[in-house]
Amino acid sequence: MNPADEILDIVDEHDTVVGQAPRGEATARGLRHRCVFIEARDPAGRIFVHRRTPTKMLFPSYYDMFVGGVVGAGESYDDAALREAEEELGVSGLPRPEPLFTFLYESAEHSWWSAVYQVRCASPVRPQTEEVAWHTFLTDAELERRLPDWTWVPDGRETYDRLRAFRAREAGSTR
Repeated sequence: MNPADEILDIVDEHDTVVGQAPRGEATARGLRHRCVFIEARDPAGRIFVHRRTPTKMLFPSYYDMFVGGVVGAGESYDDAALREAEEELGVSGLPRPEPLFTFLYESAEHSWWSAVYQVRCASPVRPQTEEVAWHTFLTDAELERRLPDWTWVPDGRETYDRLRAFRAREAGSTR
């Protein structure tokens, strides 16, 4: 199936389903839908980072520190997170990604409810060639050093900043 033909739930500002539309139409018309962002770490704690293929519908050839994608019509965030992580990493049998938080991502062109997850991937990755042009695992410090120099997907970069703030709040509340 062409990704543009995938049917998505269209949601309002409260994440309530108000209709459905093909992904291509949702993107072209800026219809709010649902997405998942999964931070995948290897057993050493390094973050999976990749460059998207030049054929991606949105943000082709940009770097991302998350795997993920759209939530299909009628699909739960949790199911989409596991499906997307396994597809993009090219592994099966991943543990169910752990939900962290949700937020509404909005830019001039796009709007989607975003559910953020984390998962440990002990298996060797075989990224989906249709999605991932290049990949590696970076330490947190290595990723931080690359933030100003690489062109990052805007929603992934915002998600990363929110995740850092979330973890700082969590660390502060456990003291």
